[in-house]
Amino acid sequence: MPTGAKPEEEDEPLPGFEEAAGRSARTSQPEPHYLGHRERLKARFLTGGPESLPDYELLELVLFRTLPRGDVKPLAKHLIATFGSFADVLAAPFERLVEIKGIKEATATDFKVVEASARRFAKGAIAKRTVLSSWSNVIDYCRTAMAFDDKERFRILFLDKKNALIADEVQQSGTVDHTPVYPREVVRRALELRATALILVHNHPSGDPTPSRADIDMTRTIADIAKPLGIAIHDHVIVGRDGHASFRGLKLL
Repeated sequence: MPTGAKPEEEDEPLPGFEEAAGRSARTSQPEPHYLGHRERLKARFLTGGPESLPDYELLELVLFRTLPRGDVKPLAKHLIATFGSFADVLAAPFERLVEIKGIKEATATDFKVVEASARRFAKGAIAKRTVLSSWSNVIDYCRTAMAFDDKERFRILFLDKKNALIADEVQQSGTVDHTPVYPREVVRRALELRATALILVHNHPSGDPTPSRADIDMTRTIADIAKPLGIAIHDHVIVGRDGHASFRGLKLL
């Protein structure tokens, strides 16, 4: 170093540089794999519709509402594996849903709101319309309302002389494999509503919609009591996870 020369000073960082460098180091870390997944999934839903998504991804979209951060794909897949399908998850009892790790009351409530919305939408497709001319809508409604129920229920669609829906009522609720049905009470209620035709509906929680001997006998008893009073039994539909059975289609009516 020449005599009298000042030692070289190291360059000092510009004010704020160290803080910015720290931020840069942090942001250079690999991002979680699920970042951006939510927006991509929403975009696929909007462009391709719900049919473009498997059950677990549709369930993810519902989970996004109450779980705004984190990867919900594992939870969605676990729910499908536990209950069976998207519809089974939504129809699962509230108490069973909140037993699942990661599902709080708010999320379980969201599921029940979506389930209720689906039922209301399906019912709207047959309300105040000629039921027999929109039979596929009737079946869709019955399956939406009852196919995934864990208890057997007996429902009646009361129709007027134009075959439009007057009322839709659950008459009885039972156990996992039995519902007590009282034919005279069915007909009495039809007379109260001035219904001229009925569609009987019940579910088989086992999933198999095949009519039992008791189902057949009960249906024929109701038809025998109703006929002299001018009330027709258009059909008895049994719904289950595996499909539906129509007494009319099976020539049991």
